[in-house]
Amino acid sequence: MTPQVKWGIAGVIIALILFGFIPWYIPAILLVIALAVTGAGWRALSPSQRRRIREIRRRREIGR
Repeated sequence: MTPQVKWGIAGVIIALILFGFIPWYIPAILLVIALAVTGAGWRALSPSQRRRIREIRRRREIGR
């Protein structure tokens, strides 16, 4: 498993635990914030930086 998959699984488990103990809207808000921060970080990159990251990802996929 890749590190991203491990983090994704951990996030789902934590969200399920939180949904059981606190009101439903708090984990939902945290999820929205996490997605917004990730999206804003990606949009903050210049087009050349995004292109470079996509190329690195493609090389990783080809190497597997």
